[in-house]
Amino acid sequence: MLRIRNVTMSDLPDLVIIEHLCFPIEEAATETAFIRRIQLIPDSFFVAEEEGVIVGLVNGPVIEDPFITDELFLNIKKNPEFGGHQTVLGVAVTPHFQTRGVATALLTHLEKEAISKKRVSITLTCKEELIQFYENLGYRNRGVSKSEHAGVTWYNMSKKLS
Repeated sequence: MLRIRNVTMSDLPDLVIIEHLCFPIEEAATETAFIRRIQLIPDSFFVAEEEGVIVGLVNGPVIEDPFITDELFLNIKKNPEFGGHQTVLGVAVTPHFQTRGVATALLTHLEKEAISKKRVSITLTCKEELIQFYENLGYRNRGVSKSEHAGVTWYNMSKKLS
């Protein structure tokens, strides 16, 4: 049975492996980035476990602006207790568990937490091939992002919460 919980520092080695299985090196979060996220935003960083093994993750800080900027990948702050826009900097699921609903479960969990903290929206960027996946979860395509992260074309996706 899938269990979703807040991240802990002891999860770090597994997180780095999953991230590098799911993203090209230019796009993947670094170990240093994960350490900072675990330290600063453990309240919006979740892992999915199956029989005690981490199979997926979702994370992102809360920001004032409605869309993600590239600076956020380098410089994050602690989340405010209430309000703001919940971001998704990363969602990753081990290849063996992809297409089993793990990413959807992680995003749903993040959304419930965001609603409980009166966040205005959830915002993320994705590649064109994932737009449909996010639209099926209620996100709206807000067009091409200004992001130049990893030299890829990213699309702003957002979902209003209330």
